[in-house]
Amino acid sequence: MFDKIKISKFLRRFKYILVIVLGLALLTVIGENSMLQRYKYNQQISELQEEIEKQEAKYVSDSIRLSELERNPNAIRKIARERYFMKADDEDIFVMSDEIAEETDEAVK
Repeated sequence: MFDKIKISKFLRRFKYILVIVLGLALLTVIGENSMLQRYKYNQQISELQEEIEKQEAKYVSDSIRLSELERNPNAIRKIARERYFMKADDEDIFVMSDEIAEETDEAVK
């Protein structure tokens, strides 16, 4: 009986503080609109914005390359040689790479 009286006095005395504490706990931890969810959503948004910026930069570079291909027929040859190592009949192609040099250095040791 004495414990119930103490609890009821405590609740009556600190009812506003208890409601505020419980409300803050609900806002920060529980639910879709909690602070934790907002933090996760903000991180997702920033990652997606970075991805958008990368894609936009890629789009700009690809559209410049496409317009160059449409204007200049020699650009097709240039891209074929640089990217796909294609060559004309009377040419030799030498591909230089640091990886191959490192592998041969390790084999010699």
